[in-house]
Amino acid sequence: MPKSRTTRKKVTAYLGLGSNLGDRRQNLRRACEMLTDVATVNRLSPLYDTAPVGNTDQPRFLNAVCRVATDLSPEDLLRFIKDMEQKMGRRPGPPNSPRPIDIDILFYNDVVMHTPDLTIPHPRLAERAFVLAPLADIAPDLVHPVTGKTVARILVELERRDGDAVKTPRGAGD
Repeated sequence: MPKSRTTRKKVTAYLGLGSNLGDRRQNLRRACEMLTDVATVNRLSPLYDTAPVGNTDQPRFLNAVCRVATDLSPEDLLRFIKDMEQKMGRRPGPPNSPRPIDIDILFYNDVVMHTPDLTIPHPRLAERAFVLAPLADIAPDLVHPVTGKTVARILVELERRDGDAVKTPRGAGD
C-alpha cells in the first residue's frame, strides 16, 4: 500500500501492462483487479500478442493499456505498482527479462516529471509499438504534453519509420 494517501482530486493516468510468463491473460486480468484498490479502471484496450523487445530469447508478451482514475500522486502510484508486481511474482533481474507482469505509468494527466525513479510521460513511449497501438485504441486523441502530438500521430510516425512494427495479432491468449 502507498505510504501516504491524502484526499486529492482524481486524475487520469494511462498504464501499460505486459506479461510473458505464466497465464498471460490471467496475469493482466489480476493486475487490473489489484489496481482497483487504488484506482478505477475505466477503459482497457484490446490485448496484443507481441514479440519481446531487447532480449528476444524469451516468450512472447501479451500487452494492453488501461486508463485509470486515481487520487494517488505519481510517486505513490509507482510504489503501489512496484509492490503489486512483486506480489504477482516479478523478481529483480536484468532489463528486458521475462516477467509475469510489467506495469509502466505512460501518462499521468498532463504531468511532465523526471526523477531518479520516475519519468512521465514514459521516456520510451514513442519507440514502443506494443504500447502505442493499444493506447491508440483507447485514446487516439490524447496529446503528449512534451511533443504536442497525439498518440495516433506518434503511432503513424513510428509505423512509417519501422514498417509493420505494430501489425501483431490482437486478442491472442494462452
